[in-house]
Amino acid sequence: MGEGKNSYSPADKEEREKMMPDGEGPSALQIDEGTPALKPKLGLMNGVTVIVGSIIGSGIFISPTGVLKGTGSSGMALIMWTVCGIFSTIGAYCYCELGCMITKSGADYAYIMEAFGPFCGFLRLWVECMIVRPASQAIVSLTFAIYALRPFYADCESPDDAQRLLAASCIFILTAVNCWDVKWATRVQDVFTFAKVIALIIIIIAGMYELCQGHFEHFNFENTETDIKKISLAAYAGLFAYNGWNYLNYIVEELIDPLKNLPRAVAISCTLVTVIYVLTNVAFFTAMSPLEMLESQAVAVTFADKLFGMVSFTIPIFVAMSTFGAVNGILLTSSRLFYVGAREGQMPEILTHIQLTRATPAPAVLFQIVLRRCKRRTDA
Repeated sequence: MGEGKNSYSPADKEEREKMMPDGEGPSALQIDEGTPALKPKLGLMNGVTVIVGSIIGSGIFISPTGVLKGTGSSGMALIMWTVCGIFSTIGAYCYCELGCMITKSGADYAYIMEAFGPFCGFLRLWVECMIVRPASQAIVSLTFAIYALRPFYADCESPDDAQRLLAASCIFILTAVNCWDVKWATRVQDVFTFAKVIALIIIIIAGMYELCQGHFEHFNFENTETDIKKISLAAYAGLFAYNGWNYLNYIVEELIDPLKNLPRAVAISCTLVTVIYVLTNVAFFTAMSPLEMLESQAVAVTFADKLFGMVSFTIPIFVAMSTFGAVNGILLTSSRLFYVGAREGQMPEILTHIQLTRATPAPAVLFQIVLRRCKRRTDA
């Protein structure tokens, strides 16, 4: 392990460079006056998959009913999905400007530290540490377990113990991957992001086929809500589904040429997700009425049951893959947040250590398992 605050002599540096070939081991670190740090390894495509993989979770597969409930009609719901996508893109670009001005990992925490000082930064860091991150990780991993087990328990609920064991296994496997190599973690993110996008494209193609068959009967503005409170709730549900566009800012120090690649990644990701979300909802309405959608607990599963027949079991598998990738995104970004917090002296100093031969913040990654365990005991 190496620590961000330690220094090494030129002789030590030369010795380390002799021990390992170019591009491996200690040479994979940025060594500025002997100080090891995380090296920029993520290209534009990695940045896009981090953002897209963080935004697209289980929500679009399971329950896009919040927007419909608040808008009242399919036509207004589609408009709301479009407006929320545009609004999120504008917000993402404003946030992107912060990331280009303050090129520090940690996102919200780093910016609050810079703008309002250590005390406000400390509060933000520990809210994320003790509440937001452990809870998010637990919820998403349990969602993964539920949908991964669904093909084996098609007619009943899967056992609670099996769900918990599989969720824990998901977290431990991804923790090991993130400790071992940043490239492995980004490859996992790439693969599962492509998988969830392919799943949504399959749904979109099925919907386009239904449109070609003349199924336009559910597209209308009947029963459109005019109550501003309900419309506001619909907007909240839509914006929540787009949440995650800020995740690349948490690891901006590991992004190659962030001044160029961060804006590009945000533009590509937000545009892609907006188009996919709108077209996916169009597909849902080709096979389901607004009433059926509101009554469904898992819209994509109901859609698959109607159109895919014997292969409808694939949708729960794709939902599981989607949430598996989302857990990896949480681990990847959370570890960098804790690493930066420790580097600023607001978390235990051991979290500033870096695994020298792999250039990963292994203690910060492992710290999340400790948090998850403590959170579970507190809840119990």
